[in-house]
Amino acid sequence: MLRYFIRRTAYSVLIITGIVLLTFALFNLASGDPAAAVLGKNPRPAEVESLRRELGADLPILWGKRCRTECYSSLIPGGTPGSGMIRNGDQWTASPLFPADFPVEMTLQNGVAGENLIAAGAGQYRVKDPAKPVTFSGTAPEVHFYRLQENPWNSQFLRALGEIIRIDGEAPYVHCFNFGRTLTTREPIRAILWRGVWPSLGLMIPIFLGELVLGIALALIATAFKDRWPDRVLVLLSVGGMSVSYLVLILFAQWFFGYYCNWFPVWGWGSLRHLLLPVMVGIASGLGSGVRFYRTVFADELRREYLRTAAAKGCSPLRVYGRHLLAN
Repeated sequence: MLRYFIRRTAYSVLIITGIVLLTFALFNLASGDPAAAVLGKNPRPAEVESLRRELGADLPILWGKRCRTECYSSLIPGGTPGSGMIRNGDQWTASPLFPADFPVEMTLQNGVAGENLIAAGAGQYRVKDPAKPVTFSGTAPEVHFYRLQENPWNSQFLRALGEIIRIDGEAPYVHCFNFGRTLTTREPIRAILWRGVWPSLGLMIPIFLGELVLGIALALIATAFKDRWPDRVLVLLSVGGMSVSYLVLILFAQWFFGYYCNWFPVWGWGSLRHLLLPVMVGIASGLGSGVRFYRTVFADELRREYLRTAAAKGCSPLRVYGRHLLAN
């Protein structure tokens, strides 16, 4: 039993990790740079880098010893205003935006390195003092600056994983589901989810219970009158309900019960009257499939020997259906 529990737990951890990794990769591919999405067109490199650092977007995706940075310009032929790159003939100067003790590397193509650079390989240079300007020459140089990582595992994925579950040395020791902040308003996402959970539960719990109770009750009636007119009517209504679009039910209920009869408000949140109409629509939309499903289950179960034995012993239909069929 212990080996089974350990094995299933290990499988669950691997599956959850794979799902989180896949979701993280899809969101990163689809969303792009979050700083660029927030700041819009033509932001200053210092603003981009500051926001990327705040959001953790300046870290490697999964693993890496260095990270691309916009604190200097990437490739600025002609010297774009506000880029931090200044051109004087074929001489270029990159204005620094780092503290002096920050480890920074630079790659240079189609150019010659100048001051404040130490060669570290083919086309790669280590910046001596990131707080001082870097100079190089060339007609159309391609330059990229990288911030070195002390820990290559300090990545965006592990940061996102740490927001879901994080272990501390202080009580309560385990912190879960801290999803960060929104990009635009910077409001905690957990606060937004917590604010919306009560209206959602106020809708979904009554809809679920209503579909369950009414679906089982109507399915029992259809099963009790199998192949007779109550059964045929309920099956016809169930198939008809399954064929009607959820959107059609919403629009009709809003127009008829909300506008024409003026029984319920059609928008807002604040009282029981605001819940009744969407709960009724939710129950009506799922009731048809529920009745068909439970009717099929009950009809198959009625052919079991224990139910035939109960009926043969003289149990009333109410006892057969309510005590034996429904309980099982």
